[in-house]
Amino acid sequence: MKDKTNAPTKSARHRARELALQGLYQWRMAGSDVAQIDKATRDEKSVGRYDVELFTQLLRGAVNQHEALEEKIAPHLDRPLNELSPIEFSVLLLGAYELANLPEVPYRVVINESVELAKTFGGSDGHKFVNGVLDKLAAQLRAVEVNAK
Repeated sequence: MKDKTNAPTKSARHRARELALQGLYQWRMAGSDVAQIDKATRDEKSVGRYDVELFTQLLRGAVNQHEALEEKIAPHLDRPLNELSPIEFSVLLLGAYELANLPEVPYRVVINESVELAKTFGGSDGHKFVNGVLDKLAAQLRAVEVNAK
């Protein structure tokens, strides 16, 4: 039996991204109010340790900017936005928000985190799709950083 105490724990920032993704999914599927999602997550005691400020920034920022972010994402898709799975849509929205608004987070970290979220919550090959789209978006939004590699 494997000792779970040696298992790596999720970082507070990764956990914030997971919770923001779940909030975006709830917003997208049920049309829930973002302030209610934010409050319910903050009030929930079983969510574990997470970066509360990052969670709120990601959730509220992605929802508030969703139209502009969707316009940035759409040209890099192989199908219309409304045909994406709700998880792929939410992961891409979250990743696009970080690429566009959090320049202090390296673009490779944004893509890697998004791919991990897609692997955890999405379909079997969704992470490959997310990786390809965000790679193209990073080249557009963070050209200087991408070309500096």
